[in-house]
This record gives sequence, structure tokens and C-alpha cells, in this order.
Amino acid sequence: MARSLCPGAWLRKPYYLQARFSYVRMKYLFFSWLAVFVGSWIIYVQYSTYTELCRGKDCKKIICDKYKTGVIDGPACNSLCVTETLYFGKCLSTKPNNQMYLGIWDNLPGVVKCQMEQALHLDFGTELEPRKEIVLFDKPTRGTTVQKFKEMVYSLFKAKLGDQGNLSELVNLILTVADGDKDGQVSLGEAKSAWALLQLNEFLLMVILQDKEHTPKLMGFCGDLYVMESVEYTSLYGISLPWVIELFIPSGFRRSMDQLFTPSWPRKAKIAIGLLEFVEDVFHGPYGNFLMCDTSARNLGYNDKYDLKMVDMRKIVPETNLKELIKGSSL
Repeated sequence: MARSLCPGAWLRKPYYLQARFSYVRMKYLFFSWLAVFVGSWIIYVQYSTYTELCRGKDCKKIICDKYKTGVIDGPACNSLCVTETLYFGKCLSTKPNNQMYLGIWDNLPGVVKCQMEQALHLDFGTELEPRKEIVLFDKPTRGTTVQKFKEMVYSLFKAKLGDQGNLSELVNLILTVADGDKDGQVSLGEAKSAWALLQLNEFLLMVILQDKEHTPKLMGFCGDLYVMESVEYTSLYGISLPWVIELFIPSGFRRSMDQLFTPSWPRKAKIAIGLLEFVEDVFHGPYGNFLMCDTSARNLGYNDKYDLKMVDMRKIVPETNLKELIKGSSL
């Protein structure tokens, strides 16, 4: 009789389980949809940022079109545009107008840098190298003699570096670097490439400090694209991780990882001494003083012997040139 009082009791538990299962399934579907939506949005944002910042194909096309029409020339041109033994790897660009890639040139690792746009204003947040040529690679013109080109370079250095007594030596050094094929003569294409590169502070500094151990070596150039030696460790402290992994690592654990992969104190001291030596090289250089307008750690790196190596020197500018730019912007 007791069993007949509740004839539907046996149905209640399955109904409860069925309702709970439906709730769990709906919850799972909702969070799955949310994860797909958020993931797709992140991928879209990252892809849009990548396509805006990383324009290596456009850079190569512009340079190679100029090379194939005989406008520019340089030691890297044939490898970039004909044999294709110089190619772009991982994109390191942080600004659309300053393209930067890890690259390989004849099985040698390097860093490829290319200028995409002209900067006609002084903006301390983006660009310290205003390029005044309206048409790229328009100087020197056909018929310009070597002596006239020397005078052009001398006048440029005088405006950038001030009235130094040894600028003629620097002019001769530039002509040696511009002679990419080492035939003892500077062609019009090589001169156009050299003139475009001399507008860039980093290139000028690499030439001036080419014998200093903390300055990356210039490997070659084509137009205003140039290749410099790569730095083995580009993170001064800690460890670099892909952005996808960074999203899921707590900040406390991230700091612990950085401390774990940071060089020991004796090695830190060696890197710090290297930085002091580099500051001495640029501030009391042979051709005038240079000032570091960005002392961020992302501009510094080191090799396997823990010798400091500069990763990015674009924000190191001649003191005289900076004073003129500030004076002109205040008018």
C-alpha cells in the first residue's frame, strides 16, 4: 500500500537529472561559443595589427623595382631581388614606417630594416629622423661628379654633426662604404642608396662606430634598406614568450620566470659596463656627440659572451642636429 501512495516518485529523479544535464549542456555551449567569439576577435585584432605593421612584401617590391630600373644599387640588391638569397623572416616592426625583420642572407642571420614612409615632422614619440626628400632616391642627380657628391655629403654632415675638424675623413669613410662592389668607384645607383641611408641616424652611427664592439656591424644595403648583424639575446632580462602564452600566465608567475632567466649578477655587471662604454663612445665620439633619446631596455641586447649589443639605435641622434630640430619646432 505504501508503494502505491506515490506511484510517480520513480519519475522525479530521472526528470531532475535530465533538467540538470540540459542546464550543464547549455552552460557548456554558451562558454564554448563565448571562447570561440573571443578567440576569433583576438586573432582578428592580431592579424590586422600584423598586416599594418609588417609590410615586408611592399618594402621588397619598392626596393627591387628601383633596383631593376637602375635607380639604386648596393651589395644586398642582387641577393634580395635576383638570387633571392636574402629573405625576410620574423617581423619585429613596431611602427609601419620602420620595417624590421629577422632575416637570412646567404645562410647568415641578420636584421633587415627598411623605411616605408617619409616623416616630415618632428615627433618624439615616433620618429626622430625627418626625411626632407619629397621624391625618394632623387639625389644625387645624373651627371653629378664624385667631387660634387663629396661636397653634398660634407654639407649634410656639417648640418647634422656641426663644424667638426675631421669631417673630410668621415666623407671618405662613407665613400668606401658606398662602394658596395669594391671596384674603387661609386656608381650613381650606389650614391643614391648612400644618400638615402645617410638621412638615417642609425646607419650613420653604424658607420662611425663600425670598429666598436657594442655596435652591430653593417652587412649590406640596397637603397634605404640595410642589413645589420643580429643580436643573439634581444631581451635584456627575463624571457620572451609568444603573446598567446602571455595571456594565460599570471603576473606573479611571470615575474618569477623573469627572475629565473635573468643573467647572474656578475654577468649583469658585464652588460652594465658595456652600456657605460657605449655611452662613452656615442657621447664623446670622433665626429661629435650623440644623445640617446630612448633608454628603454628593448633597445639593448647581448651576445653569448654577455657583451652588450645595441638592438635599435634609431633614437640616438647627433646633439647638433637635435638642437636644430628643437629650435625649428619651437618657431
